[in-house]
Order: sequence, then C-alpha cells, then structure tokens
Amino acid sequence: MSAHGDNNSIKVRVLIVYHSMQGHTERMAEVVADGARSVEGTQVVVKSVDEVQRTDFQNCDALILGSPVHQRMMSWEMKRFIDLICEPSWFFDDMVGRVGSVFTTGGGHGNCGAGAELAQLGLLVNLASLGMVLVTLPKTTPGFNIAGMHWGPHLRTGGLQMEPATAAEMDSEGLEAAFHHGANIARVTSALRGAKLMAQGNIAPPPAMRETRVRMEGVQPQGVPR
Repeated sequence: MSAHGDNNSIKVRVLIVYHSMQGHTERMAEVVADGARSVEGTQVVVKSVDEVQRTDFQNCDALILGSPVHQRMMSWEMKRFIDLICEPSWFFDDMVGRVGSVFTTGGGHGNCGAGAELAQLGLLVNLASLGMVLVTLPKTTPGFNIAGMHWGPHLRTGGLQMEPATAAEMDSEGLEAAFHHGANIARVTSALRGAKLMAQGNIAPPPAMRETRVRMEGVQPQGVPR
C-alpha cells in the first residue's frame, strides 16, 4: 500500500485498487498513481484487492481498478473485490457522481492479447452500475500507440510470442500512457470535486430495505450520492 499528499493541500483523493500476481499490474498501478500525483492537490492511495476495505471508499473522489487479463476477463480476485466490496455501493448509491476508470495487463497471442478489451469493459460496466463518471483513454494520449485501448491503457506482460518478461521490462512508451491516464483522471476529478452532478430522487432499494441490511449484515454506506 502507498499513499501521498499533504493534508493541508489535498483537493481530491484517488484510490487505486489492483490485483497482481507477478508484479506487472502492481507496477502499472504505481505509474498510474505517479501520473495522478503529478496533478497538484491530489492524494493517491494504492492498495491490492487483498488490502482494501469498504471504509477506503469513504473519502475517495475517484476509484481506479487495475487487473490482469485471465481467460479473456478480469481476474477472479478482482471480481471477488467487486462482488464483496463494491456491490454494497450499488445497493446504497454511495459512489454515485464519483470518478471511475480502469487499466489492465496481460499476455496472449496478438499485440494486446486476447480478452483485453473484454476485461476492461467488464471492469467499466461495474463502475457504471455504481453511477460513476467514467474516464477513458483518448487516442491523443502519449503512448497510445502501444497501450491504447480507448477504454483504458493495457500493457503486455511479455513478448508477442508469449515469452515471459519481468515487470521491470514493461514497455516504457506504454507506461507513459499509464502515467497520463492517471493525470487525466486526477484533472477530471479535481474539476468535478464538490459539484452536484447527478439527478436524485429515486431511492432503490427503498430505505426500509437499506436499514434492514445495515442492521442484519453490518454493511454501512460510505458516503452519499454526489
């Protein structure tokens, strides 16, 4: 886990949650974090799926998810995080109006590797269900020629013939895209901070069901819709 930022100058807080088996997604998470930190007033917390808790959502203004591609989808460890930690935010609407984004790593045949787009869309659709404002990756981004997926940056974990590579050997131009992705997210988050963005009034499930879940499961909302 890592964190950065002077409490007296913090304008926005970005939470990056990743799953990494061999260090590739972790390295990319740190580069995305460096990009976000390059925007003045941004505090970044980076946690693995095994470290993060529901309470980490309470003060974050943006949530970025990073996963390796496993069998054409996000890893099951990331899916478990979404099902157990993110699902209550759908129930309570406590992430509505905050910023969300994604990135992935993986191997496989072909330049991106099979399933990279499906994995990113799978991550994004879960953030969309939470009512978040999604930041994607425009092709104007430096490094897009290597890491561009439109939805978010994707970097290979090895060569085109699936020969293995270490996290330290990841493509530097692709990592540049990851850096700018983090900076883009921080700038959007800063621009939206404090704004009442989304129409409100429909409460579903109804308050009685929400109160029952809090009482029976001890699950608490981590904020209010924005």
